[in-house]
Amino acid sequence: MKFYQLFFFLIIMPSLVFAVEVPTLEGMIEPNELVEFSSQVPGIIEQINVDRGDYVQREQVLAKLKSGVAEAAVNLAFARLEFSLRKAERNQELHRKQLISNHEKDEIETEVQLAQLELQKSQEFLKLRTIMSTTAGFVVERTGAAGEYVGEEPFLIVARIDPLNVEVVVPVEYFGAIKKGQYAQVVLEEPVGGTYKAKVVIVDHVIDAASGTFRVRLELPNQKLKLPAGLKCLVTF
Repeated sequence: MKFYQLFFFLIIMPSLVFAVEVPTLEGMIEPNELVEFSSQVPGIIEQINVDRGDYVQREQVLAKLKSGVAEAAVNLAFARLEFSLRKAERNQELHRKQLISNHEKDEIETEVQLAQLELQKSQEFLKLRTIMSTTAGFVVERTGAAGEYVGEEPFLIVARIDPLNVEVVVPVEYFGAIKKGQYAQVVLEEPVGGTYKAKVVIVDHVIDAASGTFRVRLELPNQKLKLPAGLKCLVTF
């Protein structure tokens, strides 16, 4: 027997014998992520700029809370900073002429730094009253309205559908046959239909003992946002 024949029987044949063919499995098309928006600070909603079904961009302003007190705090902090800067400017000449001590000069400079920090704090607190989107996607739920109180409970939910997730429940006998980075064909149910290529991004390594299954997630590109989430599909690995 020649060497290449021996190599075939020792190396290639075992892999063919023990290869497991995964059958076509049912899957579900889901959003890549669902983001629930609430407020970091409690308050009254002044306006909500989006409604269910609207597409939002990343960093788009979704809603604003009433912010009269916070704006007043910013104006007050800004006025104090301006006063501290004018005071420091007046005392520079006095210090040069040695009419005030180094200790007094240091106190004035510290007042300026504290005023700057107070202004920064007030501005950051004001920013918290504007809720901006952290993702691009469609609004799938809106429960808040202008005039309502909002806090930790979400009042807007945005679904990111580019890319889409394809979730598949796989029988345990096929564990090891599906690898991360592998591609599969995904056939969507009607009325959307069509066959698409998706990539395996997650293979769970914890088996559900009760059902004898494990979960696999594939990533399905959806750049033109033509494919909706919530559809059933067939997945062939």
